[in-house]
Amino acid sequence: MSHGLNAPQRNAVNYMDGPCLVLAGAGSGKTRVITQKIVNLIELHGYDPKHIAALTFTNKAALEMQERIGKLLAEPRQARQLTVSTFHSLGVKILRQEAQALGLKDRFSIMDSDDCFSLVQDLAITTDKQLIRRIQTAMSLWKNALITPELALQQAKDEDEATAARIYASYVATLSAYQAVDFDDLIRLPVELFRHNEAVRDKWQRRLRYLLVDEYQDTNTCQYELVKLLVTGIGKKPMFTAVGDDDQAIYAWRGATIENLKTLQVDFPNLEIIKLEQNYRSTTRILQAANAVIGNNPKLFEKSLWSEHGLGDPIKVLGMADDEQEAEQVAIMLSAHRFERRAKFSDYAILYRGNHQARVIEQALRRERIPYTISGGQSFFDRAEIKDIIAYLRLIANEDDDPAFIRAITTPKRGVGQATLEVLGAFAGQWQCSLFNAVFKGGIEAKLTDRQLRPLREFCTFINQVEAHAHREGHAEQLLDDLMKEINYEAYLYDSFDDRAAQNKWQNVLDFTQWLKTKGSGGKDGTDDHRSLLDLTQMVALMSMMEGKDEEPDAVRMSTLHASKGLEYPHVFLVGVEEGILPHKGDSDAPIETLAARIEEERRLMYVGITRAQRSLHVTWCKKRKRAGAPVHCDPSRFIKEMKLDEGDAPPKEDEILTPKERLANLKALLSQPKDTNPL
Repeated sequence: MSHGLNAPQRNAVNYMDGPCLVLAGAGSGKTRVITQKIVNLIELHGYDPKHIAALTFTNKAALEMQERIGKLLAEPRQARQLTVSTFHSLGVKILRQEAQALGLKDRFSIMDSDDCFSLVQDLAITTDKQLIRRIQTAMSLWKNALITPELALQQAKDEDEATAARIYASYVATLSAYQAVDFDDLIRLPVELFRHNEAVRDKWQRRLRYLLVDEYQDTNTCQYELVKLLVTGIGKKPMFTAVGDDDQAIYAWRGATIENLKTLQVDFPNLEIIKLEQNYRSTTRILQAANAVIGNNPKLFEKSLWSEHGLGDPIKVLGMADDEQEAEQVAIMLSAHRFERRAKFSDYAILYRGNHQARVIEQALRRERIPYTISGGQSFFDRAEIKDIIAYLRLIANEDDDPAFIRAITTPKRGVGQATLEVLGAFAGQWQCSLFNAVFKGGIEAKLTDRQLRPLREFCTFINQVEAHAHREGHAEQLLDDLMKEINYEAYLYDSFDDRAAQNKWQNVLDFTQWLKTKGSGGKDGTDDHRSLLDLTQMVALMSMMEGKDEEPDAVRMSTLHASKGLEYPHVFLVGVEEGILPHKGDSDAPIETLAARIEEERRLMYVGITRAQRSLHVTWCKKRKRAGAPVHCDPSRFIKEMKLDEGDAPPKEDEILTPKERLANLKALLSQPKDTNPL
């Protein structure tokens, strides 16, 4: 059952004596280990698939993992019974089934970041968007570290933090009043529940008897606590496999902590540690550079990547005059390299530290007529027209969802203005009820005129009718069609936008509703049962992308280093490798320990960038770069020197960097040469 695996991979797949940590270096086949181990658990060790859970960090990774498992199993249908999901998806599954134990309604709302932004804006009484985002970030980090509002206030270092902590307390109370949760709560609340309710915790431990965690180095305190609570119990042997790489821990800014790797050895003293060091992705030169860079960090676990792919092309490091020359040269070099290698555009990636670096590169690619796509673009579910429809679904699922109520009743407009909503909000606050319930509460007639009240009640009556229909019928297909017809959303789009924009937006809505219908009917996603409209509503809140997208186009991939993690490309251009960008400047006034930790994380980010490359790697930096419209002097990143490139990989001299005309002349000369009919 473990054929085709190397010895350490086989050890990881076959180890069944307790907790196991697989230290999987970049490109070492970690997904293969996870999928094969799940197959072995089912086919060799007799585990029922419904008792196995594999947790990862993106819906895409979970979907791909489940598909791979289905292809490996003798009975592919068993893959459907597995729990292969993100941490957040597992969290919402727990909360839906245990809502009563937490004092939540079964149909609690899941607030998205925009809803939370509006709520914080109201609580902070400010329109300063940067301040609101900082408060949101602070609250998210507190929740992920399992820090209560009371503790956050006690630990506040200054008045700004104290103010944020007080807003945090109000925010938690308001979410509770709304019968709503945010994304961080989807993991935090199950942790709180398991800590304080032994019966519920025991039920879920019996349900999920073997746990696998992918990208373990990216877990935060809350996620680790959830894992620990699921696998430990009186008289219970912890049965789990965590797969991760301390050299690729690059998400401290969002609460992930590399300390979880240390803690794992303390909490589970019998932990088996298995290292995967053979890289199946890159050439030796690329791995030597990666090992040399990461070797400057203090090591939790010693490991060194190696490969059988041969020495490979020298790594090229190019110093440019400025960011415009950098973009121009990258476009020209990429075009020439592609022609020489007879490669596809999709074989190439241009990676950078921050999104602000992309604009000038895009301009250069367009000039050279090089097709490209940008990772980390707007999610399908973040489009305004999709969020409008989701607001209706959320309100149908939970009439106490005030943010959804406000968005739905004002889109399309129904004669309900801001003044009416402010009066309704004040009345709802007085009676401690939702905006929806306030519409029908006695006494509202004294606050609003008949002209103001009539459209409110007509709207709420309509929502009640759809909700009743949803409970009676269950299936989503007809309900979605009826909803679209009743709210007349298509006409609203054509009234609000020009014809082309309206047509694109309406097509997005049609794609979305069709996707929901497929999900609701137990379609190709592998679900067995029909899902109700109410079930789909909570599922949608967790989705970050459409599944089953068309095949990737033949285009160069532009991406931040963070977004590139987990991906690989034959040829990589790593741009802007300068002090102040990579490593990022950060707060120079921070304590020395904080600065050291930041440089270590930036070094891991450089390591991630290098190890995305399979066959060739170009690294560029600029002597000058525009910042806030003015040119500033730049120095090459310390990480370039740390790569320890030999003479064959040394940076070219200034006069070796060709002008665009020289590059074009060389390319034309290459094109004019007769094809070699003898490849030997």
